[in-house]
Amino acid sequence: MRLLERNSAGEFNLTKDFVGDDEVPPYAILSHTWEREEVTFEDLINDTGKDKLGYKKIRFCGERARVDGL
Repeated sequence: MRLLERNSAGEFNLTKDFVGDDEVPPYAILSHTWEREEVTFEDLINDTGKDKLGYKKIRFCGERARVDGL
């Protein structure tokens, strides 16, 4: 399992793979649906896709989690 991690500058990166790891950090599950311009795993790995509409949802969810103390 990998998680999206938001840094203090509001940028996102992927965490290490937590498969079989007993020390998974606390995280939020934020549900969404994609209407168009989905941000892919490759976009996250390659630091692309920030101009896609789906990235706005990711930023919103990250900010919501921050406000909620997650």
